Amino acid sequence: MTQRTTFISLFVIGLLVGIAGILGLQWLSGEDATTAAPAEGPPLSASYRSGPFQLGIDIEPDTPRVGINDLTLALLDGSGERVSGAAIKAVAEMPAMGTMPAMQAPADMQEIEPGLYRGTFEPLMEGSWPLTLQISKEGVGSARANFDLATGRKGLQPASGVTALTQGAGGARTDGGDMAEEAPPGMVTLDNRRRQLIGVKTAEAQAMTMTRTIRAEGRIAYDETRLADVSLKFDAWIGELYADYVGVHVAKGEPLFTVYGPELLATQQEYLELKRRGSASRTLVAAARKRLELWDMTAGEIANLEKRGEPFDYVAMHAPISGTVVAKNVVEGTAHKAGMTLLRIADLSQVWVEADIYEGELPLLTEGMPVTVTLPYLPGEAFEGRVDYVYPYLDGASRTGRVRLTVANPEGRLKPDMYAEVKLKADLGRRVAVPEAAVIIAGELRVVFEDLGEGRLAPRKVQTGQRAGGFIEIIEGIEAGDRVVTSGNFLIASESRLKAGMEQW
Repeated sequence: MTQRTTFISLFVIGLLVGIAGILGLQWLSGEDATTAAPAEGPPLSASYRSGPFQLGIDIEPDTPRVGINDLTLALLDGSGERVSGAAIKAVAEMPAMGTMPAMQAPADMQEIEPGLYRGTFEPLMEGSWPLTLQISKEGVGSARANFDLATGRKGLQPASGVTALTQGAGGARTDGGDMAEEAPPGMVTLDNRRRQLIGVKTAEAQAMTMTRTIRAEGRIAYDETRLADVSLKFDAWIGELYADYVGVHVAKGEPLFTVYGPELLATQQEYLELKRRGSASRTLVAAARKRLELWDMTAGEIANLEKRGEPFDYVAMHAPISGTVVAKNVVEGTAHKAGMTLLRIADLSQVWVEADIYEGELPLLTEGMPVTVTLPYLPGEAFEGRVDYVYPYLDGASRTGRVRLTVANPEGRLKPDMYAEVKLKADLGRRVAVPEAAVIIAGELRVVFEDLGEGRLAPRKVQTGQRAGGFIEIIEGIEAGDRVVTSGNFLIASESRLKAGMEQW
């Protein structure tokens, strides 16, 4: 009996020692024998960084639907430790559209184990429901993270306040290495339905040859290189007047009028006397002949004078150029002093057009540029010319510069002092450009929305240059091949400002 009692006591003591050993191993290994298996959900590893927190976020089903959806959030601090006891507010909100007000689907987030939170939210209709998380923890800090979420589209996409982290074999990186590009501030995600409602259209930024059309008002003027004045080199009286009205066309060498002058008559007599006198030196004869030539007697008239043997009382004055008489200060029988302008002749087969160009367009002009001139009272008819000269000064009142154009006028349709419409084409060369409708003017800033794909639209600040043909040059901000929004961008800009904060742009 005593031996049996002793055996039972030893068995009980051995069993107690075994249980104690198992509990001791569990305590040394850090396991709690009473801890239940962790709830199902994402691993406690970070996919994103927002403020002082690292986030692991999951949605069930992975393609959100109308009705109940589960949202699970793993929350870590900057060193990768679980954050327990955080205050989390999660709201999915469909923005207002037209007369329809905004709708909210809040998720009541409860901590189901240290650092792991879960809640449900219930979208009421199909469409885009951007998700906003507001997280705060005393001693750690606070953060606001925005994700783009839409029913019928798989997963969540970071919007603003979130930086995506690259997952490695050992979990999330906390040293900043291998970090993906942060979602641009103000990025908006639109599903196909909302894009159609807003009327979103896109176009590709392209490197193109830009030609700027410059339009200006002009005035037709005489070509000053084709003007000639007729005046006398001696005192004289007018005899017969052939060019007897303004507007008469004359040919070069054609007689305009005849004149009588005592000096001209005396010089003719002197020349004849020297020619008759055989002893006269050739120098004196040549000097007398030269004087007649300088007084506008032609070689034919001097030859006739030699044949005739006596001077002409009246000598004809001839047209120096072919053209139209545009000024007349002479009638028959009047006396005129040497140097007085009697007639002005203009060659109108070529005219000038003087146009006023705005100050900002003057750098685009170069001499030799082609130009088209039209007149409002000659519809359907155009005259081609070229830029002949750009004047080196501005009109201080109108802030315009004057440019001179040369235009052929063989039929005389262009008349001095007519008003004309001038169109110049400036070749700007090859530049990156987008449609003008793509650029939003926000004070001194210029903004376009780049289409990043998968419904994501991000604002980009750009520097613009010349405008031409409905396109605007982009000097900096986007490159050729990027797609930008050309229609509906003002509605997108409103939502982007709300997401990124007005101070962003």
